Amino acid sequence: MSGPTEGRAEDNGRVYQSQGDQHITEHHHHGSPAEPSGATPDSVRRPAVGRAPVVLRDRLELMTRLRTALAEDGGEQVFVLHGLGGCGKTAVASEVFRTATTEGGRVGLWVNAPDLASLRAGMLAVAADRGASEGELTAARAGLRAAADLVWDRLDRSAQPWLLVIDNADDPAILREGNWLRTSPAGITLVTTRQVASHWWPGATLHHVGVLPREDAAQVLCDLAPDRGTPEEAAKIADRLGRLPLALTLAGGYLAHQVISPWSLAEYGRALQQGDDIDPIALLDQGAAYSGADASRHLASSTWELSLASLRAHGLPESTALVRLLGCWSHDPLPLALLAGPGIDPVVPRARVESALRGLIDHSLTRLVPGPPRCLRTHGVLLESIARGTPADQRDVLVATAADLLLPVLPEVSRPWKRDDPALAPYVPHALALLRRATQWPGVGRATVARVLECTLRLAVALHRAGDYASALSVAQEAVACGTTALGANHPAVIAVRQRTGRSLYRMGRYEEAETVHRLALADCTAAFGERAVETLESCAGLSPVLAWVLDQKDAAAALVRRAVEGRTAALGAAHPSTLVARTCLLEFTAGPETDPAVGTALLADCHRVVGPGHPIALDAELNLGFALITAGRQPAALPHVRSAVAGCEHAYGLDHPKTLAARSLHSRALGEVGRIDEAVEEAERITDARARVLGAEHPWTLWSRERLGEWRRAREASSAGGEEAEA
Repeated sequence: MSGPTEGRAEDNGRVYQSQGDQHITEHHHHGSPAEPSGATPDSVRRPAVGRAPVVLRDRLELMTRLRTALAEDGGEQVFVLHGLGGCGKTAVASEVFRTATTEGGRVGLWVNAPDLASLRAGMLAVAADRGASEGELTAARAGLRAAADLVWDRLDRSAQPWLLVIDNADDPAILREGNWLRTSPAGITLVTTRQVASHWWPGATLHHVGVLPREDAAQVLCDLAPDRGTPEEAAKIADRLGRLPLALTLAGGYLAHQVISPWSLAEYGRALQQGDDIDPIALLDQGAAYSGADASRHLASSTWELSLASLRAHGLPESTALVRLLGCWSHDPLPLALLAGPGIDPVVPRARVESALRGLIDHSLTRLVPGPPRCLRTHGVLLESIARGTPADQRDVLVATAADLLLPVLPEVSRPWKRDDPALAPYVPHALALLRRATQWPGVGRATVARVLECTLRLAVALHRAGDYASALSVAQEAVACGTTALGANHPAVIAVRQRTGRSLYRMGRYEEAETVHRLALADCTAAFGERAVETLESCAGLSPVLAWVLDQKDAAAALVRRAVEGRTAALGAAHPSTLVARTCLLEFTAGPETDPAVGTALLADCHRVVGPGHPIALDAELNLGFALITAGRQPAALPHVRSAVAGCEHAYGLDHPKTLAARSLHSRALGEVGRIDEAVEEAERITDARARVLGAEHPWTLWSRERLGEWRRAREASSAGGEEAEA
C-alpha cells in the first residue's frame, strides 16, 4: 500500500500514526468519578479531639444517663448529643468514651464525620479494627462491596462490647444515604451533631447540650487559668461570654499561655468590654493556638460558618441573611412577631423566612423559647461573630431593616400609653443592641442611624409614660451617647432623646442633672433651630417644671411655657394636642388666688372635645383645674374634679402608677382642706407607702409625701385636742 498517510479521529478519539489510509473511531465512556475515600485516620481507638477539659463541668444528669446505659452491657442503642457549635458536645462524648474504655470494659471507637469522605474512611478503619480482612476492605473501597454493610457486619460480630462515637455529624444526610447509622446488639453508638431536627434521628435518644450554669462556667476558667483572679471575676467573664464552653476554653487557654505580661481575669474582662479598641472575637481566637484541634471548629470567628455553609449547600442561602439580621439585635429572647413584618423583605423574602428560620433552628444556630410571647434566643458570641463577618456593603440595609421591623411594635410618640399595652421590656435589649450596631458598624448611613434613634426615642417615651423611669432613662442616655458620636449633639434625632433624658431625670428626682440637661438642650436648640422652632419649644416645656417645683421660680417657668403655648398655637393651632399639653402646664404654674376658673374650664372643654375625657392630656387638665381651684380657695368646687382625675388615672394607669399617686396626693390635700382630716390622713398613708414601694424610700416625692402625712397627722391630733377642750 502506497500513498500519503491520512488519519481521522472523531469526538474524543486520537489520531494514530498509520501506514496507508486508516479510519479509527474511539468511544470513551466517562462515568462519575469514584467518591474520594478520605485519608485513613491515624487511630479510631482515641478521641480525635484537641485539648480535653481538665474536668468536665456540669453535665452530671447527662453523664449519669449515659454511664447507666454503658453499665447495663446492652446494645441496640443510639444516643444523639445535639446543640450549638461550641457547647461542648465533643467534650461530653470524650468523657463518655473515657468512662467506657477505662471503667466499662468496652472497646472505644471514634470516627470524625464532618463529611462523607471522613465518615467513610473512619468507618472502614473501624471495620479493620474489628477484624475485616485487607481483601474485604479493598473491595469496599473499590465499590465492589457495600462499605456500610461490611462495617456493621464486623461490629455485630465483635467479641467485645463497644462504644462507637460518631463525632461532628452535622450533615446527617450522609449517614442516612449510606445507611451508616444502625443499631447493633454488640454495642452502643453515640453521635454528636449540630442538627437538632428529630426526623434525622429515628429511634435514637436525643440529649440537648447547652451552655453551662454560671458557677460551672466560672470554674472552667479557673481550671484553665488558676490563680489569675477570683471566682466572681471568672463568673463575670463567663457571663460576658454567655457561658459557652468553646468561648470559655479559648479565654482560659489564652490566659494560661501568656508569657510576657500575663493578664488577670479582671484585665481580660475589661479587654472584652473595650468595644472598638479590642475585637472580642479576635481576642477569643488567640486562645485557639493552644487547643491543638481543627481550627475551623475551634475558632469563635468561624465555627458557625460551617453550619451556614451547609445550609447554603442545601439551598438555604437565606439562613445566612437571616442570622446576619439577628446579629443586629441582642442575644436576649427576641419576640418572633418581629420577623413577621413586611419590612423584612429587603433582607429575606417573606415567603422564605420560615424555611430560613427552620434551617437555623435545625442547625442549632438559634432556638425557640416558649412564650408568651414566643421568642428566639441566639447566643451572644455567635451574634458577635456573625456581625464581625458581615460584609460592609450589607450593613446599612441590615440595620435599616432591623429598625423597620422594630418600629411598628413601639408606640408612636403621639400615642398615649395604656396599661393593657403589650409589655415593652422584651424590646429594650434589642433596641439598644441595634443602636450600638448602627453607630459602631462602618458602612451604616446617617439616615439609618437616625431611624434607629427613632426606635430608641419611641421606646424611652413609652417606658416613661408607663412609669418605668429608670429604664426610660437608661435607654435615652445610651441613645444620647451613641447618637452624639454618630450624628452630633445638635442633630434633631439626638436633641429629641436628650430632652427625654431630662424628663426622666426629673421624674427620678435627680433635679440638678435634669436642670443641666434641659438648659443645655434649650441653648443648643435655640442656637441651632431658632427660638420658635418645635425643638426649642419642647425644651421650654421640659425645663419649666424644674424651675417651678425645684427652684421655686414659677414666674420663669410660666414664661417658658407661655412661649410654648404661643409658638404651638401659631404653628399648630390652639386645640392641637401639643398645644393643649402646654396650656395644661401653664394652668398649673400660674395657679393662685387670682386664677380665673374659666381658663381651666375652657381648657378642659377643649381637651374633652379634641382627645376625649379619658385621654392622659384631659386627665392632666382636669387635675390641674382642681389644683388651680384649691389654690384659689375654692376647695369644694375642686374636689369633684380631683376625684374625677383620680378615677381616670386609676383606670388609665393603675393604682400604683406615679401619675395616679400624684392625683391621689392632691385628693388628700383637698380632703384635708375641706375638713375631712381622717380621710386625708388615710389617703396620705396609702400614698406614702406606695411611693416608697414604687419610687424608693429616698425619692423626693416619697419624702414630700411623708412630710405631708406628718402635717395631716398633727392636724388630726390638734383637731382631736381642740374637740376635747371644747367638751371640757
